[in-house]
Amino acid sequence: MQIQLDGNPDFGEATCNLGPGEVLVCEGGAMSRMSAGMDLRTQALGGIVKSLFRSVGAGESFLLSRYSCPHGGFVTVAPATPGAVVHREMRGELMRLSAGSFLAASEGLSLNTRFGGLKALFSGEGAFVLDVEGTGELLFNAYGAIVEHDLDGELTVDTGHVVAWEPSVNYSIEGMGGIKQTLFSGEGLVMRFSGTGKIWLQTRTISETAGWLGPYLGA
Repeated sequence: MQIQLDGNPDFGEATCNLGPGEVLVCEGGAMSRMSAGMDLRTQALGGIVKSLFRSVGAGESFLLSRYSCPHGGFVTVAPATPGAVVHREMRGELMRLSAGSFLAASEGLSLNTRFGGLKALFSGEGAFVLDVEGTGELLFNAYGAIVEHDLDGELTVDTGHVVAWEPSVNYSIEGMGGIKQTLFSGEGLVMRFSGTGKIWLQTRTISETAGWLGPYLGA
């Protein structure tokens, strides 16, 4: 499968050129255009918490779209929000994505959700993590620009700014301080990373944008 990225860093999209019989699995509703003869099916997102993942609106669809064509063709996918799209060639390793960051993958990759903890569940961000593992092509997206951070030590990041990270990096989800500080500081929950590895961050968050738009939408 050949991948071509266009529109980065502001309005990224990915054109996936499929060979005969190759399969592309993508976020529901992500298809922007495709060649003739593509077969579309749906499949469930894996993981023991998949139904809960859907019910809390974690940002990822419960059902994924599955495209294939006996003679090959192309599918162009684009995320719902403006920002960059990242292509990573997976060679048997594991990647962890925040909810809402997954865009598409080739069929050789396994996708499974994991619960991020009760603190994250009530915050609405970081509640679920998508584990992607195997060999194939992975596409994920950011809201805004992507910042790649090579960690060697510790880093604290607002949960809404985290896109993806390598499994060599340890993490926990915590409040910025006590209950009062977490509730009234406007900072909410953070992810504390430690160890060595790469972290992908986004320069904007959906929750902050929604909060900024609120007064205008209610006018």
